[in-house]
Amino acid sequence: MVTEKNPAEPARPGPLSAETATPTSREYDIPEKAAAVSTGDDPLDVEKALHSDSAEDERVGVDSDRSSSVEDELPRPVSARRASKFARTDRTVPRSARRGLLGRFAIIPEIEIPYEYTNRTKWTITAVVALAAAAAPMGSGIFYPALPEMSRELGSSETVTNLTVALYMLAMSIFPLWWSSFSETLGRRTIYIVSFSLFLIFSVLSAVSVNIAMLIVMRILAGGASASVQAVGAGTIADIWESGERGRAMGIFYLGPLTGPLFAPIIGGALTEAFNWRAPMWFLAIYGAVMLSMLVFGLPETLATPKPPSRPDTPPSEAGSDLGRAPTAQSVKQSAKYAAMLFKRFVADPLQVIAYLRYPPVLISVYSASIAFGALFILNISIQSTFALAPYNFSTILLGLLYLAPSLGYATASIMGGRWIDYIMKREAKKANRYDAAGKLIFLPEDRMRENMWLAATLYPGAMIWYGWSVERGLHWIVPCIANFFFGCGSMLVFGAVTTMLTEFMPHRSSSGVAVNNFVRNIFSCVGGVVAQPLIDVMGNGWLCTMVGLFAWVTGNLAIWALKKRAPVWRVQMDKALGNN
Repeated sequence: MVTEKNPAEPARPGPLSAETATPTSREYDIPEKAAAVSTGDDPLDVEKALHSDSAEDERVGVDSDRSSSVEDELPRPVSARRASKFARTDRTVPRSARRGLLGRFAIIPEIEIPYEYTNRTKWTITAVVALAAAAAPMGSGIFYPALPEMSRELGSSETVTNLTVALYMLAMSIFPLWWSSFSETLGRRTIYIVSFSLFLIFSVLSAVSVNIAMLIVMRILAGGASASVQAVGAGTIADIWESGERGRAMGIFYLGPLTGPLFAPIIGGALTEAFNWRAPMWFLAIYGAVMLSMLVFGLPETLATPKPPSRPDTPPSEAGSDLGRAPTAQSVKQSAKYAAMLFKRFVADPLQVIAYLRYPPVLISVYSASIAFGALFILNISIQSTFALAPYNFSTILLGLLYLAPSLGYATASIMGGRWIDYIMKREAKKANRYDAAGKLIFLPEDRMRENMWLAATLYPGAMIWYGWSVERGLHWIVPCIANFFFGCGSMLVFGAVTTMLTEFMPHRSSSGVAVNNFVRNIFSCVGGVVAQPLIDVMGNGWLCTMVGLFAWVTGNLAIWALKKRAPVWRVQMDKALGNN
């Protein structure tokens, strides 16, 4: 039972249960922030400074952002006054010392503790990252209407032409391993700018491809470049939002990658009909250029404490420079050491991300999202192939419009589901009386798997079975569209909860956790996209959707049960192994 606190007195920590005493020895994703902000303030003043509502954030001036610190009585430098509308702190990094590629050009300044940005600034950063995250899934969906014309013009079979989509998805699963690994040392901003510069180049080369081989290669490279935000974006959200607010922010972030497919088939169909199959590629190039500009000017570096990149002690070119030519054995030794460092940096470290699957919380969370993602792509293939045939016989534009139903479900669950998850987190922390020394609630990642996940793990499989049999019987198109709306709601609840949990299970490796999630789920989506049409031809939509839906329902609920049952013990073991304490 939570006792009411006197607002005039500092909050006191409540007793921890035996089950949570060890796991809650640290506060997830809130690294010594109160101590960094306060200079002897009362904890409630710190709480006000860090959690002032959005209405206060939009006031011009600095009075609403002040705590009771003595520093506020001193004159503020010009740079601090300029930063006050962006952050609740004066500790702004000077323009010349900002990190990240072209960091001095960012309009939003870099600050020492990203949690201290105002809510308005946080939502601006979240919106930019969400728009960037839409590029990768848009690049796959926008291509569907253009496939038949492309096959005819380039003289390739439908099977080979479909590889432009299937291998694009495969690249989206593999490349984020490298992007996430580099982002933990180079920072988020550098990765965004480099990857979107490459995405722009490869999209242009895709648009001017002269044969199917060139197109497939350029599509693979474009998919790999655009996929950086799939992993690094969730890390940015974890950088700036605290656990108690992160569910809603992650839901808004996911509006980008999940509503990209909402507009992509419509845009692709319209551009293909008006021009040719190359027009969607030019659209992606333009979108990439716009996003690159937004990232350069609108996104500061948010990684608080990047790990220094490993370097050899002495570069081979400098070994023995003060003694003339180094002995051959020493030179070979230094060269081998340098080569080993490069191999570890560019091969071993990125692939090591996959090893996080050995931890049960990561494995179970990733599986829960991956099975839903595979089902989603089976559904996407089924919509395209089924409604193009009798009794529906829809045109290309109408086929694109059918994707509105699940996308509206994604949007609804993103907006409402994030608030719901944040409410559940606070409710569970209060119920367990988990408070730190400053009287702040302590949140545990597994608290995100409550009634929201039980509902989601039943909703999207049931909606998939509903869709399968409605199109199998040739019912009016509105019936399967309603089913797809609920499929979108259920699957989005799963995606949002799992992604947020991974950033909290791995607080100092958030991008790596999301990268391994993307790696597995995009493999599921690639497999789903390849096998869907042959299975529809053999089994029909009804039995295929029933098979996939029942499998997802049984295994998804088992995963939730296992995580709820064993998460406290597994998390302690994982924290110890990763050194999170």
